[in-house]
Amino acid sequence: MIDIKIWNLRDFAVRKKGVSENSFGKVDDRAYGGGPGMVMSIEPLARALKKTLGNPVSKLLGGETAKLVILLDAGGKQFDSKMAGDFSKKYKHIIFICGRYEGVDERIKNLIKDLGFKLQELSVGPYVLTGGELPAMIMIDAISRHIPGVLGKNESLEEKRYGVGVPVYTRPEVFKWKGKKYSVPKILLSGNHKNIEEWRKKNKSS
Repeated sequence: MIDIKIWNLRDFAVRKKGVSENSFGKVDDRAYGGGPGMVMSIEPLARALKKTLGNPVSKLLGGETAKLVILLDAGGKQFDSKMAGDFSKKYKHIIFICGRYEGVDERIKNLIKDLGFKLQELSVGPYVLTGGELPAMIMIDAISRHIPGVLGKNESLEEKRYGVGVPVYTRPEVFKWKGKKYSVPKILLSGNHKNIEEWRKKNKSS
């Protein structure tokens, strides 16, 4: 249902003859103005984007933007389930730029916009991670499950039923462990679907 391709920025690094420090494909450099840590360079990113984006899709599809570029940034807007659903419907191709180190050269944002593509700066939570790879994987999973057929049944989307955090139980009806009994709520055994739905909505954690 989905196709994932990983592009290694080192493959797009500028390798100069006789410069030993870049023989492995250097993609970062020190920040202008000083400060600790390294910054992801703009040139390898620009080369990679040229390869992956190609010509602006907006020109090919009469104004419809079918590609989205997401820059993973701890200071970006909080990603949520609504975005996941919207992205799955609106975009055929999503490119994730996984930041590292102290961040990404700020000029890449203007470069993406000048190419005619939509840019979103997003975060997966109010915390800082070492890199954007894990957030990208989280977003891919969250977006993919909204694509028809990925979950098998559309009804499997918890967001469309009761919301997230609904308590669920399965067999056995009574589980015994170290002298204690753990039972399934009787309402779920009643067969009264209306009452069961009301119970689930009432008892969800969020």
